[in-house]
Amino acid sequence: MKKVISGLVVALTLSNCTQDKTSSHHTASENQSFIPENAVSVNKDKNTVKERFSPPEGYEWIKEKSDSFGYFIENFKLKPYGSPILKYDGSSISTQHLHEAVFDIDTGNKDLQQCADAVIRMRAEYLYKIKKADDIKFHFTSGDLLSWNDYKNGTRAFVNGNSVSFRKTAGFDDSYQNFRNYLELIFNYAGTISLNKETKPVTENSHLKTGDILITPGSPGHVVFVAGVCENTAGKKLFLLAEGFTPAQSIHLLSNPFNKNISPWYDLDVNAPETKTARYIFKPTNFRSF
Repeated sequence: MKKVISGLVVALTLSNCTQDKTSSHHTASENQSFIPENAVSVNKDKNTVKERFSPPEGYEWIKEKSDSFGYFIENFKLKPYGSPILKYDGSSISTQHLHEAVFDIDTGNKDLQQCADAVIRMRAEYLYKIKKADDIKFHFTSGDLLSWNDYKNGTRAFVNGNSVSFRKTAGFDDSYQNFRNYLELIFNYAGTISLNKETKPVTENSHLKTGDILITPGSPGHVVFVAGVCENTAGKKLFLLAEGFTPAQSIHLLSNPFNKNISPWYDLDVNAPETKTARYIFKPTNFRSF
């Protein structure tokens, strides 16, 4: 359960992520592949996104700048191949056949780090790692903004009836544990609606990159993020997708049940009327960038 402040209403609501939908709920048949069968190799002994998932035949990974969000994601450590998706309480989710990897990052012990929160976590951890504290700031669903700089200097959020106020009530603390406390507060009050407003639309396929998101804002809503991009000599791109989900669970990289010849890679189009992913259908397609 997460608290969502929207407009002048403060209510305890269900998560911003939809409940689990397996591939059996999709009615579309698998697409015909333009790549030979079994053309994708998975390097099960490797422990980063880029090392583990080789591009399909004829494709190469797109090189990312070493200080970019895309580089951070593509080189993020993965748990050993075959690791299950675990809920925040340590139990396994029921659907374990729609992912190809689990990111080696904790979920916390509360039902907070769901779909939008997984994106926020990755983005915040990236900015924290490259020491861009001024850029770590997220909105609540109500529109109220709380930055990490304000929080580490003692500012706290107070909900009073239908309003949110901020007051300095604590001393300076820039520890990583306090950073995690800040993120838990953001997870509690942010979601797909606020994340959608904080990002910019991606309107051309050529502009779609690692770190961009595909999102349906709402309550419930859902979001996945691009976890890798490869390209062939003709300029055709394919993409890896990752997500968090409800209840709060391991951040994981999705398989592609609709085109198994290129799985886990996806052929994406920013102008498609809808985009099917392993556990959710985005309709309309809404790609966005930080």
